[in-house]
Amino acid sequence: MTAAAPVLIGTVADVDRHDTGPGHPERPARLVAVERGFEAVRLAGAAIPLEGRPARFSELTAVHGEAYLEALAQLCEAGGGDIDADTRASAGSWTTALAAAGLGLSAVEALRRGEADAAFVAPRPPGHHATAGRAMGFCLINNVAVTAAALANGGDRVAIIDWDVHHGNGTQDIFWDDPRVLYASTHEWPTYPGTGRATDTGGPGAPDLTVNVPLPAGATGDVARAAVDEVIGPAIEAFAPDWVLVSAGFDAHRDDPLADLAWSAGDYADLTRQVAALAPRPGRLVCFLEGGYDLDALALSVGSTVAALAGVDHRSEAPTSGGPGRDAVASAARIRARIQGGPS
Repeated sequence: MTAAAPVLIGTVADVDRHDTGPGHPERPARLVAVERGFEAVRLAGAAIPLEGRPARFSELTAVHGEAYLEALAQLCEAGGGDIDADTRASAGSWTTALAAAGLGLSAVEALRRGEADAAFVAPRPPGHHATAGRAMGFCLINNVAVTAAALANGGDRVAIIDWDVHHGNGTQDIFWDDPRVLYASTHEWPTYPGTGRATDTGGPGAPDLTVNVPLPAGATGDVARAAVDEVIGPAIEAFAPDWVLVSAGFDAHRDDPLADLAWSAGDYADLTRQVAALAPRPGRLVCFLEGGYDLDALALSVGSTVAALAGVDHRSEAPTSGGPGRDAVASAARIRARIQGGPS
């Protein structure tokens, strides 16, 4: 039997003071569910605890405006409050957000030291909806973007794959015109936040470096796998990144209450293997928790994902197939072929 590959795992559970209030779906219990998922890799003897550090203000300003960050810190210092209908900050949110944004940076530092082959970090709050100057969609700081910007500023090329059920509008916006970062997303469409059309392909400084594959409600895991095989994978291979980062939302699971895709935990295992194959070598892959609001589905999906990172076949649910969306994948592939001047 092949030995499991070492995987760094880390959360902000020990410093989580981000209080979203009663009844909010983005709640501290999500990190308890993530810890349950981590048992799959712990049992395989592959888990390496990650010691995180808070992000520095200068690392945040590589992504977010100073005025926005200062206003957010002041809101938390004053006790917090509602930012919009979905997004809230509390007195402890700024401290927790700094720790969350630092997880990915800590993972990269540990991977550079050769401590593991991959990492899975669970920041809270999530991040991919946060734009340079706005909190939204439960997100305050764009965690994956902070890590991507640090890598890019250090001279690396970075590919971000976002399989959250909701489009990562913040991440797309931040890197829209940045030739150092490719952003690729599968997501349900149309749904919140209403962005992520297949025709959105990047700014003039980064043409073809935004890759969107919007999927219809009911799409199953085979459709997502086809999106990676036929659209996202070829784009990343052509880009030749030094690092692959994943916005790993688990709200495309069929049991999630906030969306209508029909994936299973087994699909996340298969997607993880596909994505891991796109990393240039071991030690250059970091997954970041984004969404996922059914606690049992979250635990199962995280378990399948971290096990796949370790090279362990752990599927608590079978992969899914037969849903709609293959035409959406084909349409996205035609759009990319057309803008690149290839056959359509």
